[in-house]
Amino acid sequence: MPQIRVVSFDLWDTVLVDDSDEPKRLRQGLPPKPVERRELVHRFLSRRARIDRALVDCAYDTTDSAFRHVWRHQHVTWPVEVRLRVLLAGLKRELPEDELKELVRLHEEMELHVQPDLVPGVAEALETLRRHFTLAVVSDAIFTPGRALRELLAGYGLKEHFSAFVFSDEVGCSKPAPGMFRRAAEISGHPLEEIVHVGDREHNDIAGAKDAGCRAVLFTGVVDRDSAHTRADAVCREFSQLPGIIDALAVRS
Repeated sequence: MPQIRVVSFDLWDTVLVDDSDEPKRLRQGLPPKPVERRELVHRFLSRRARIDRALVDCAYDTTDSAFRHVWRHQHVTWPVEVRLRVLLAGLKRELPEDELKELVRLHEEMELHVQPDLVPGVAEALETLRRHFTLAVVSDAIFTPGRALRELLAGYGLKEHFSAFVFSDEVGCSKPAPGMFRRAAEISGHPLEEIVHVGDREHNDIAGAKDAGCRAVLFTGVVDRDSAHTRADAVCREFSQLPGIIDALAVRS
């Protein structure tokens, strides 16, 4: 098998613990993120004309359902601006462009103000792996876009470990679409066969990587969704194991 040159990482529930910001928000007296997003839309629209909050909530829920369908079945993550324009169209309402841009920004940067936690041990594993491999991020962007995720990683001192960043809002497709992994190969300068992808979801991360021609490691250190029936080349249960797992896969090359 080809040598391993690149190790790519999913972000959510692999590097960052998804929704670990919610207890922090609660302690600060802030509403959960889904509630705050709906409150923002209601507040911006109410400046122009009265609108029932229940109607806003219904439109937001419908737009979220449409987003999830497109994400899961067409492998596209609509940027926040697209989602909000769909929502406004459903309500038959408009906002001035400057107000819409501000509403988008407040959505996109919410996780910068109250930040999610790092997965324990990830910083140490990245520091070890970067000495021997090119590291990349290959991640879907749901509300927080690639530009803000880079900022989040920089704040934790992790951005410098990565040489390539592939985010679904920038590429125009999402995992498991092979275009995500092909983009990682293009940016890193190494073929797909020399990439090992680490992620927590069988369908998106493992099947996506394997079908694209990469190898894959299923990470279960936050949530074990799929280890009983995985196609992964290895399973990693905590980050202290990962350098040894990658080395073992490299030996097989």
